[in-house]
Amino acid sequence: MQKFEELPKTVKKTIRYILQDADMEKVDDIENVISYYIKKRKEILTGARD
Repeated sequence: MQKFEELPKTVKKTIRYILQDADMEKVDDIENVISYYIKKRKEILTGARD
């Protein structure tokens, strides 16, 4: 896994937001959105190898 300092600025900002300001509802929303797009990207990358 990458070190925090090596992550893109937008990812670091999102992580900081989650840790410092987000309430439970926002954390759940962010988790769902990020999980969806990670899954979608993995499907694209896996499909590209077939």
